[in-house]
Amino acid sequence: MFVLIGFAAGLLAAVPVGPVNVFVISQALKRDFLHGLMAGLTAVTLDVAFCYVALAGLFKIKVALPPHALTYIKAAAAVIILLLGRKLLRDARKFEIPQDREKIPSASPKPILGVFLLYLTNPTLYMFWIAVAGTATSVLHSRLEGWRAVAFAASVGIGSLTWYLSLVRFVSRRQHRLKNETFRRILFYLGLLLVAFGIVMLGMALSELL
Repeated sequence: MFVLIGFAAGLLAAVPVGPVNVFVISQALKRDFLHGLMAGLTAVTLDVAFCYVALAGLFKIKVALPPHALTYIKAAAAVIILLLGRKLLRDARKFEIPQDREKIPSASPKPILGVFLLYLTNPTLYMFWIAVAGTATSVLHSRLEGWRAVAFAASVGIGSLTWYLSLVRFVSRRQHRLKNETFRRILFYLGLLLVAFGIVMLGMALSELL
């Protein structure tokens, strides 16, 4: 039972359209399946880690944070998202599909770093996993500890991996059918979407400070 709940939680964490999904799609489009998969696997790893930390109760440890610390983190996330959106908008103007396979960019750690920054600077994800841990505990009428916590976090990873693997495969399989103009248009709209996310998050951070 708790494995199914974990699988569903992994899907719920991964499926909603947000900065991480947009970034994963952009990596698969601009580069290849491998880069999209690297970004997706990074998100899966972080989902599993954060879920386990929430189950262990480590998020409940009180830390002496300065006033508005979470607000500053949210503002930093907004800046990162805006920069990534700006990069996509710039790429949308000049991107060309490599005709020669040798010209396709080699594997780089950028997808991992991008997802890592997007994930760690999003305070709402901490709240999400705390809510998941609380919901699982209340539904199962017992706290998940030891091997059950590990199994639950692993099932979360399977659910998250199912989504990201399907997403990257879907995008990559259609990549070679797209023309340069279509590619640029998709990158442009993905960039606009990231900028919109960034503006909303920055607005939320500013409203909390004022």
